[in-house]
Amino acid sequence: MRSITISISNGFIDLMKIKVAARHISYRTLFHTILILAFLLPFVFILTALVTLEGVNKCSSFDCLGRRLGPKLLGRVDDSGRLVKDFYKILNLVNTEEIPEGLKLPDSFSQLVSEMKSNQYDARTFAFMLRGMTEKLEREIRESKFAELMNKHFAASSIPKGIHCLSLRLTDEYSSNAHARRQLPSPELLPVLSNNSYHHFVLSTDNILAASVVVASAVQSSVKPEKIVFHVITDKKTYAGMHSWFALNPVSPAIVEVKGIHQFDWLTRENVPVLEAVENHNGIRNYYHGNHVAGANLSDTTPRTFASKLQARSPKYISLLNHLRIYLPELFPNLEKVVFLDDDVVVQRDLSPLWEIDLRGKVNGAVETCKGEDEWVMSKHFRNYFNFSHPLIAKNLNPDECAWAYGMNIFDLRAWRKTNIRETYHSWLKENLKSNLTLWKLGTLPPALIAFKGHVHPIDPSWHMLGLGYQNKTNIENVKKAAVIHYNGQSKPWLQIGFEHLRPFWTKYINYSNDFIRNCHILES
Repeated sequence: MRSITISISNGFIDLMKIKVAARHISYRTLFHTILILAFLLPFVFILTALVTLEGVNKCSSFDCLGRRLGPKLLGRVDDSGRLVKDFYKILNLVNTEEIPEGLKLPDSFSQLVSEMKSNQYDARTFAFMLRGMTEKLEREIRESKFAELMNKHFAASSIPKGIHCLSLRLTDEYSSNAHARRQLPSPELLPVLSNNSYHHFVLSTDNILAASVVVASAVQSSVKPEKIVFHVITDKKTYAGMHSWFALNPVSPAIVEVKGIHQFDWLTRENVPVLEAVENHNGIRNYYHGNHVAGANLSDTTPRTFASKLQARSPKYISLLNHLRIYLPELFPNLEKVVFLDDDVVVQRDLSPLWEIDLRGKVNGAVETCKGEDEWVMSKHFRNYFNFSHPLIAKNLNPDECAWAYGMNIFDLRAWRKTNIRETYHSWLKENLKSNLTLWKLGTLPPALIAFKGHVHPIDPSWHMLGLGYQNKTNIENVKKAAVIHYNGQSKPWLQIGFEHLRPFWTKYINYSNDFIRNCHILES
């Protein structure tokens, strides 16, 4: 204690004792305090940094930082984590229960939030609402997808108005214009049709516009167009229009022959009995022309499976034009080697080297379609085409065997005539008819895969690029490099559903100044 004397002016002296707490801080205490602070401050700094980095919103005040640091420093758990865990439990519980009957679902998320505020929903009711809205949306998306596939199927199977107009106008021209009826080729060139020193192409189609693109692209891409002979085969109803087009629009120096199926003496009912059965059998016609949804359980079908089934039911698969390639040795008895082209291809490079490829005694030179990464086109094995649950298929075929492409094929007709390919093709078509079309999914390729088994020589993939009618994301640079590009699939370039960025590779070979093209309003788009 300390004594303090205070003097007063009147001389009265009063002694007062004031107790003052003495603050004695020893050096040892100060040292220990500094040591503890030095130990704690790095942890506080690190914790502050972590809180700042973890935060969704930046703390701009000490109050914010304190609210975030406080629970961590005191060892408390953030309530948000516990809420999330509780919500997971509610969701799992709701997922195993039936949605209550009469539960009215909001039409949008904003409506859901509004109803939650006004009705004070508990977490369980909210979870049921969320699940119901999600399942409803999934059903609507699924139904829309199936509707889209169905509409696309009908669009792909239809004939565009412009192409139908072109056929009608050219047919009319054939009846009224002698130039449209002139002989193709001219009489002095007839010997060339069986001259094996020329490069012979075969094209089978009833699409005049598509045929014009195939021929024009092949001729313009050729180094020696004067060596090209095109044998265009069409059906009876399209013959006059097809003949008119190539008579009025010659592609000289190349030579074009147009023939109708009815003009081939060999194509009699006796020689193609299976095709007659396919065309006339009521069950077969109903399969390809009937209701494609009837009897289909869409709840157990994926959109991709449904799309595959729709494509398999395309009416073109019972067309004689589509099966015609299996009869090439008989249709062209004097030819030794031909290149067969589908009508949905474009030729971008000189194809004359194809005739120099040594097929090593094989009949069919084709690009294999089992060595690519995309699952739609270039990763196909036999399992992708055949029903291996059928004992006949399982017994005779290997599911891992590589598939190959139709659409650009080199056929050695001399080697072909020494085989029984046609007979094998016919026998398997009969088996498929007896099995109610359950042996394979698609039309002409599966029986050909069987018939040509052991007779295929693989050629370089750069000769034939497929998938331009399937894949919207086709690599443009790869398209530019390919010798032949193939719009196989539903999205043909002459249809509205064709891919816009891939269409120019096809339309560049259409002469839009042609009167028939212009009058039928076949416009570049």
